[in-house]
Parts: sequence; C-alpha cells; structure tokens
Amino acid sequence: MAQIDVDPRFPIGVFEAPTSISADERTGAVASLAELPEQLRNAVDGLSSAQLGTPYREGGWTLRQVVHHVADSHMNAFVRVKLALTEDWPAVKSYDEGAWAKLHDMAAPVEWSLELVEALHARWVMLLQSLDEQQWQRGYLHPEDGRVTVEMSALTYAWHSRHHVAHITHLRAKEGW
Repeated sequence: MAQIDVDPRFPIGVFEAPTSISADERTGAVASLAELPEQLRNAVDGLSSAQLGTPYREGGWTLRQVVHHVADSHMNAFVRVKLALTEDWPAVKSYDEGAWAKLHDMAAPVEWSLELVEALHARWVMLLQSLDEQQWQRGYLHPEDGRVTVEMSALTYAWHSRHHVAHITHLRAKEGW
C-alpha cells in the first residue's frame, strides 16, 4: 500500500473559509468544538515526557507546546466571541503565538491544559448552542483578519481543533507510538 504524503504543517489541509455558512455547518462546528477535549486527551494519552518533547515536524512546536497552544488560542477565541456578543463589533488584539510558545509555562504538564480545554470548551459549546440567528452574525474586528462573525469564528476553531489533533496523531503514526 502506497503511503500518502501529508504536509506536516497542515495534515488536514488549510482552512478554507466558506462564502456562506449554513445552520448545519454551524452545528457541525459546535460538535467539533465539543469533541476536542476528548480527542486531544486521546491524542496524547500514554505519551512519555520525551515523546511530548518531540516536535511534530522539523522546526515545529513540540507536542507539549501544541497542547498548551490549543488552550491559549481557544481561550483567546472564547473571549473574542464573548466580546462580540456583548459589544458592537469590538476591536480585538492579536497575539504572537510563537512568542507565547516560548514562555516558561510551556513546560507545564499537558494535563493542566487538557483540564483547561475541557472546562473552556464546555462553556464555549454551551454558549454557542444558545445563540439565535442574529447573535451568530455578530462579530469582532481582528487586526489581520478584518471582520469575523461568531459563526466564522466557530468554523475556524473547529478546523483549528482538528488541525492540531492531527499534528499529534500524524506524528504518533509516523513514529509508531
């Protein structure tokens, strides 16, 4: 059987923003966000500290950094959604993900971020499931992405969830872990 080449940077492909978003697509995104905590936990289950310290690709973050990045990134996304729902198109701040990935807290046990993601996603999913059509169309102004609706944010972070779980699972498969 021939092995399919996968770009280790984008093992599930790059995010492609749809021109319109259906209610079913929103429901699917919320389901992906609900599934992330268990998928992320399963992806790293049984890995040693040395394995967690392995970059998912040459020049990439370690698996430990990936797990902590998901927590950092999704905390920012959750706050942005709450701002969008309570303010009129607020300007949000971007952050330097690479610099955050080098901070000392990246050495923390992955369990800390797994627990954080579990609680965060429970609240995020609860919030998203409560939205009406008008609330899905609210949004924020991102310095690089421009106007981002709540529904586009949900689709983006559903992809982001699958993207980073795939970084871990593809490395595990490649290494036979």
